[in-house]
Amino acid sequence: MSLTAYLDKGASLGPDAACLTCGDRTMTYAEVQRHSRQVAGALARSGVLPGDPVAVLSANDPTAFASVFGIARAGAVWCPVNPRNEAGENRELLDLFGCTALLYQRSYAPLVAAIRDRLPRLTTLVCLDGEGDRGDPSLADWLAGAPEAGDAEPPGGLVMLVGTGGTTGRPKGVRLTDRNVETMSALTLMSYPFEGRPTYLALAPLTHAAGVLCFPVMALGGEIVVMPAPDLGEFLALVQGHRVTHAFLPPTLVYVMLDHPDLDGTDLSSLQCLWYGAAPMSPHRLEEAIRRVGPVLGQLFGQSEAPMMISTMSPAEHLHPDGSPARERFSSAGRPTPLTTVAVMDGEGRLLPAGERGEIVVRGSLVMDGYHRDPQATAEASRFGWHHTGDIGYLDEDGWLYLVDRAKDMIISGGFNVYSAEVEQALMAHPGVQDCAVVGLPDEKWGERVVAVVQARAGTALDPADVRAFARARVGGVKAPKEVLVWADLPRSKVGKVLKPDIRAHLMPTTGA
Repeated sequence: MSLTAYLDKGASLGPDAACLTCGDRTMTYAEVQRHSRQVAGALARSGVLPGDPVAVLSANDPTAFASVFGIARAGAVWCPVNPRNEAGENRELLDLFGCTALLYQRSYAPLVAAIRDRLPRLTTLVCLDGEGDRGDPSLADWLAGAPEAGDAEPPGGLVMLVGTGGTTGRPKGVRLTDRNVETMSALTLMSYPFEGRPTYLALAPLTHAAGVLCFPVMALGGEIVVMPAPDLGEFLALVQGHRVTHAFLPPTLVYVMLDHPDLDGTDLSSLQCLWYGAAPMSPHRLEEAIRRVGPVLGQLFGQSEAPMMISTMSPAEHLHPDGSPARERFSSAGRPTPLTTVAVMDGEGRLLPAGERGEIVVRGSLVMDGYHRDPQATAEASRFGWHHTGDIGYLDEDGWLYLVDRAKDMIISGGFNVYSAEVEQALMAHPGVQDCAVVGLPDEKWGERVVAVVQARAGTALDPADVRAFARARVGGVKAPKEVLVWADLPRSKVGKVLKPDIRAHLMPTTGA
């Protein structure tokens, strides 16, 4: 299935049904289809050929997302651009992708102005919501008079190029095919509850997890309610007002929701599945979410290179048959999905038995087509015939997958391996900790010392010595932080992930290193 096939499948179930809603504006399936044909025709008129990369730079917006299906209908390749990246990183990505066209929102015109002169292949620029930089046409003017186009096949099945940062700091382009997206969509539909026509609330960026989760929803003719900006009060109101059935929140935003004063007074009974993922979640807060939101929490684990569904834990799997919380599973990443083979490997390519820690590796049609124009990185990620996730973990005797840490985040202190994620989980059990991050900093005595940066819950004052003692009682003296810093907030990516490199960069000058 091409990306357009999900839209067309939904339209076949009801062309006049709501497809994309934002505020008081709704586009039906038929309207999104018509828009996609117009965009496809305008792209062809502008010289964009099947296989050409076309970038979209926008906040969450129905018109921008509807235009993605025009890119797909033209047989071109969708390149979602993260607006919060530095201009230099986005320029490097668009150059790597070889983008020939860019659709952007007017609010990002300064970013476009900063990069366009260094992208000679970028010849078509269109402003989605008015006249853009240097007289770039508005979307309406660009579409005027363009013939509606039919479907064109993407060469090699390539439908998405997704930017991702590497351990070197240089961005890479993940090549995702129609088969990758179809596998992900099938796994979504078989792993979680879907009853009736779903209503999906997209709070997180459509350039990331929230966007690809739209495809299985559209295959069922569901409605996608788009939030332009993350606001947990508005999120709760929209769940109640639109009778939302499905939504995705990273753990950091689940914590904010749990602390929101409107939570307990909001009717959330329509929810069938509230997905969480993209970072480890505190088992303590997960149990609180199940108790207060309902038995609807569903976990997913994946990465850009194997999108979303390497392993899953459905809402039902969070509970025992008698309805009691399955606490012993709350720190796991679920079970490997049916169409994905997952194993744990040592550095020599040997697969390890249950319980032994190593790198999590994956096989199956969920895995990317490789890194764009980077054969060396592709070969490194696929050595020994498996895709290497960069995550350290293990499988238990019952097949549950546990993530211990990112390989690059492991700290070696006094000759011992310290997994930052394990220390973070211990800290998150502290009743006053809203969120935290653990990093290793250079130390003359220990090689690296464990440092924790914590964010207090609203109305709570944290004593660093108390937090250190709390962690020490749970993980021991070797793993416990040697230093605890209390910050008002932690630096985060657009999808809510804590940015450890930013924390390290901030702390390094204060250490004398």
